[in-house]
Amino acid sequence: MNIENSSIVNIENATVEFKKGTIGTITTYQFDTSKGGHPMVNAMAGLAVLKDDEQLIMLNHCAPTGLFPKIEDEFDHAEQELPNGLTQIVFTKKQEAQNTTDFSATSCGGGCD
Repeated sequence: MNIENSSIVNIENATVEFKKGTIGTITTYQFDTSKGGHPMVNAMAGLAVLKDDEQLIMLNHCAPTGLFPKIEDEFDHAEQELPNGLTQIVFTKKQEAQNTTDFSATSCGGGCD
């Protein structure tokens, strides 16, 4: 997915570059941890700023299975393997989510599918 009108934004606690722009009319944040940069730390940092009707796109070398149980009450996610071998995960906030995610829970404990 190509983000239009993107610019680099500062995301607290992130260890990689984040971009913010739009895809269609949806405000979109994107980051890439496929070459390093602590996937769990950056996913939690990005999810912490996500508002209703926004999305977060993560590019990684695999789907971070340790992350999904930590966020499942508040966020939906969709995974797609890309032709270049990377995995793209798109996160959206659930409607009427209760804001229960502990964004400081950045230890992995999982791995890849």
